[in-house]
Amino acid sequence: MMNLSRSVALISLFLLPLLSFSFSVDNPTDRRVLVLLDDLSLKSSHSIFFNTLKSRGFDLDFKLADDSKLALQRYGQYLYDGLIIFAPSTERLGGSLDSKSIADFVDSGRDLILSADTSASDLIRGIATECGVDFDEDSTAMVIDHTSFSVSDVDGDHTLIAADDLVKSDVILGKTKIEAPVLFRGVAHSLNPTNNLVLKVLSASPSAYSANPSSKLSSPPQLTGSAISLVSVMQARNNARVVISGSLQLFSDRLIRSGVQKAGSPNQYEKSGNEQFVTELSKWVFHERGHLKAGSLVHHRVGETDEPAIYRIKDDLEFSVEIYEWSGKSWEPYVANDVQVQFYMMSPYVLKTLSTDKKGLFHTSFKVPDVYGVFQFKVEYEKLGYSTLSLSKQIPVRPYRHNEYERFIPTAYPYYGACFTTMAGFFVFSFVYLYHK
Repeated sequence: MMNLSRSVALISLFLLPLLSFSFSVDNPTDRRVLVLLDDLSLKSSHSIFFNTLKSRGFDLDFKLADDSKLALQRYGQYLYDGLIIFAPSTERLGGSLDSKSIADFVDSGRDLILSADTSASDLIRGIATECGVDFDEDSTAMVIDHTSFSVSDVDGDHTLIAADDLVKSDVILGKTKIEAPVLFRGVAHSLNPTNNLVLKVLSASPSAYSANPSSKLSSPPQLTGSAISLVSVMQARNNARVVISGSLQLFSDRLIRSGVQKAGSPNQYEKSGNEQFVTELSKWVFHERGHLKAGSLVHHRVGETDEPAIYRIKDDLEFSVEIYEWSGKSWEPYVANDVQVQFYMMSPYVLKTLSTDKKGLFHTSFKVPDVYGVFQFKVEYEKLGYSTLSLSKQIPVRPYRHNEYERFIPTAYPYYGACFTTMAGFFVFSFVYLYHK
């Protein structure tokens, strides 16, 4: 019994470093991703997408969504840094997984790709709702577009959409423009208007609508036009990233290899834009692009190098901060002209745009306001597609000491003059009054 206890303790000691391994802000590489599938055949039918992840150094762990041994964490440590759910019809996840555990996974700063289709279960819909996305309540509905469909849609129901309304963001979709339309067949979703963290990445055309393609419309569809989102993303306040797609086929080898021609367009493409779209989107969601980190806030008086414990009103100071962007392989200097610093006490007394040396250093100088109290240097940077930076540093500001005031204050010269004029006038009046006959 004693030997067994020692063996368990020894095994736990060796496993602990592996369990503690997780996404590092300073080195976001070599990440482990759990892939949940309805059917293990999806490994081959969606192999192109999975192989692009493997080629970039991701360790994919494929499991059935109803596996009884599923677990996201062990001994209080997360086993994975990302989660891909390609199991739209799963009613209940196996093991210790449920919608709450997945929400906690995202709340811990980790990333999620969720894909649905017409068989989307209440579980999948509930997870999407937690992320600010609402799928069409009609479980039989699909996105239909009679003007922006693919001409290869042999079924004739115009549910194979050739979508080209992409978000205009080089950070999310890369600098190389996606020329070919993206093929989409799936369900529509809308964004929760109260959630300002969610964003459309691939939108439907104004002529699209959500309905059952095999039956006639008896009433106007609930989701129509550009209100329909085909693929959306969400970046939480803790910089966790989520991708929600209404189509599992979007990631499939079949649509990736398929040629595409949009109805009404003379342009034909030998290959759809799906591969480029899902690859670039996966780079963003797994922090290979648009991931920022900042060094500590540095400040000191002009002409000095040491950081003071307290400033005096009207001191001239210099402020700087270093910001870098992850390129997928290394940290590169971040270059922008919209980073600002606030000198803040209840409200910003100073708001300055920082200059950059294009080597990652952002800097400025300003005069401490003529107000004393406890201030903060604050850098709060939010930009589409980039991780959020929120940095602050507290510093007190004191008034002048009694022996630091000027002997004569220029603004008081009128009062000085009035005083001496009064004295002179009193002397003249006294002289005239006493000696005038």
